[in-house]
Amino acid sequence: MDASLIVDLGREAIWIGLLLAAPVLLTGMIVGLAVGLLQALTQVQEQTVAFVPKIVAMVLVMGLLLPWLLARMLEYSEGLISGIPGRF
Repeated sequence: MDASLIVDLGREAIWIGLLLAAPVLLTGMIVGLAVGLLQALTQVQEQTVAFVPKIVAMVLVMGLLLPWLLARMLEYSEGLISGIPGRF
């Protein structure tokens, strides 16, 4: 096993992690921005008001995208495991 293989495996792992986390994190960011804007407009500065909509939106997105997320994780895992005999 050489260094370039290790770097490629690490890069691929980081990329798949970002790809899987991005939809949920972007949803939380967008909903948080919208709630923050609404709080600024209404001058309601309660911290817990922003928490519930973000969690609900993130859970909904996770539920909707779960089949896609699982397919990407399985695809990555199968590729990684099937490549073991040829890499070592």
